[in-house]
Amino acid sequence: MKKNPDIKSWKEIKDSVYGARGTERRDRLDRDTEAFTIGLLLREARLQKKLTQEQLGNLIDKKRTYISRVENDGSNLTLKTLYEIVEKGLGGKVKISIEV
Repeated sequence: MKKNPDIKSWKEIKDSVYGARGTERRDRLDRDTEAFTIGLLLREARLQKKLTQEQLGNLIDKKRTYISRVENDGSNLTLKTLYEIVEKGLGGKVKISIEV
C-alpha cells in the first residue's frame, strides 16, 4: 500500500513546525507536552480514587486551586510535591525514567 504524500505523521509535523529534537523550540514543546501529560495522569488517578481536588489538597496540605493548576499545567510541579500527591494523596508510587 502506497503512503499518501499529503498525510504527515505527528513527528513530521513537529519537525517542520517546531524544528528537530535538540533545538530550543522543539525541546520546549516536548517539555510542555510532558508537563501537560503529568497533569492529565494526576487528574485521572484522582478521579479513579473518587477524590475531589479539595479532598486531595487536604490530604497533602495544599489548596484546591493548587491541585487544579497542577492538573491543568504540571510544569511548576516539584518532584517533592509530585511524590506527595501520588504517594500520600493517592496511595500510589512514582516511577521516573531518564533518557540520555
